[in-house]
Amino acid sequence: MVKINGDELNIAGKTVADYLATTSYDPKRIAVERNGEIVPKAQYRVTVLKDGDSVEIVSFVGGG
Repeated sequence: MVKINGDELNIAGKTVADYLATTSYDPKRIAVERNGEIVPKAQYRVTVLKDGDSVEIVSFVGGG
C-alpha cells in the first residue's frame, strides 16, 4: 500500500507517471514529494512506488 495525500492505495509497483495518468492532475501544475523528497518531473516515468511509500501531491493554483 502507498499513502497518497493521506489515502492508502494499492499501487505499489506503478510509477509516478502511471498513477498520475489515472488522475485529473495536470503534471505541469503539480509537485510530487515521495518520502520527504521532491521527485523531479523528468523522473516520473522511472520512479517506482513501493509498499510503505508516503506521497504528497501539491497543485499550484494561479490567481491574482
